[in-house]
Formats: sequence, C-alpha cells, structure tokens
Amino acid sequence: MKVYAINGSPRKNKNTATLLQKALDGVKASEKDNEIETEIINLYDLNYTGCKSCFACKRLEGKSYGKCAVKDDIYEVLENLSQADGIIFGTPVYFGNITGQLQSFLERLLFPNFEYDKNYTSIAPKKMATAFIYTMNVSEEIMDIANYKLTFSKIESSIERIFTKPQIMYSNDTYQFDDYSKYKSDAFSEEAKAEHRKVQFPLDCQKAFEIGAILIK
Repeated sequence: MKVYAINGSPRKNKNTATLLQKALDGVKASEKDNEIETEIINLYDLNYTGCKSCFACKRLEGKSYGKCAVKDDIYEVLENLSQADGIIFGTPVYFGNITGQLQSFLERLLFPNFEYDKNYTSIAPKKMATAFIYTMNVSEEIMDIANYKLTFSKIESSIERIFTKPQIMYSNDTYQFDDYSKYKSDAFSEEAKAEHRKVQFPLDCQKAFEIGAILIK
C-alpha cells in the first residue's frame, strides 16, 4: 500500500509541509502490522504546466485515453498516483485560493479521469482515499466572511466525483516568518501570531495526524 502527500507550497519545511508530514505519520501509525509506504511530492521542484487541452485523454481508441499524455516532470507522478491507496493534498492559500502549482497539477490529475458522457463518469483506476489540508494567514472568522470554503468546495467536489470525498482541515492565522522584524508586516502582531502558533499549531498537527490515521481505514 502507498499513500502520497502532494505539497502545493513552495516551502518544504513550514506550515503546509509540516502538516502533510504529520498526516503521513498518522497513516504509518494506523497500520502497524502492514507495510505502508508514504511519500511527499514537492510540486515546486517539478517542471510542468496545467492542462494543455490536447484532449489526447479523451480520444476514442487513443493510446492515452483516460490518462494525461503530456510527458513532463509529472508524467510518471500521475502514473504512480493512479495506483495509490491514498492522496493527501496540501496548500497554502494565496489570494483566497489554492496555489497555482497545485491548480495546474489537479487539472492534469483530474481531467483525464472522467469521461465526456452525460454523467461525466469517473474512470479512475482506483477510488483512493483523499484529504485536503489548507494553511492560511487569515483567521477562521475572515475565512468564513470571505467565503473561502465555497471557493475550495469547487475543486473538492471534483475530487469527490472522481475519487472519494476528501477529509478537510484548515490551519488558520499561520506564522509566516521566522523573524517579523525583517519584513514590512505591521498589519500583524508578531506577539499574537507567535502565541497562536504556540497554542494552536500543535492542535493542528494533531488534527492532521488524526486525518492520516483514519484515511485508509
């Protein structure tokens, strides 16, 4: 069995990456008697684009029907994910949405996996378990006022239709810099941010661990 974490953040050791690793730790802890492989894929390390609208994945009797034909750095990644037992997506929120890197990746992952019939039927080789972890600078209150969840629900519904309904978690009011004094950031209170991280982020890590622990039950 294998579970992948897809890191849509440009940073490999900060909030999003940390929570993804905690989720994978939960996956490993949940199946102590079985060998479960886990792997984090850092999208910003890879050279690729979003969907190119070549429609090779929809061409009847085509050799790439049902899979992305574009051969770049995520070609083999997509092949591997087609046989995964679970996928955990993680992203910071930029301008109220997922990162461009993750959006482009999801275009390539999702579009080949449904047919252009009247029901847009999923033809994914496996209905693997899924989860989505969002990290963001804004508070939970602002997230709700700005209807972030409505925006997120659009991609979540596609993941549910093609694979399975994703488990969801949000990490709000995140600590962005190691030293706020080095940046123009007087919109925020470093003291308040540090206190929130001290109190809340361990709880977020535990939540991510719990998501991983039940992902493939």
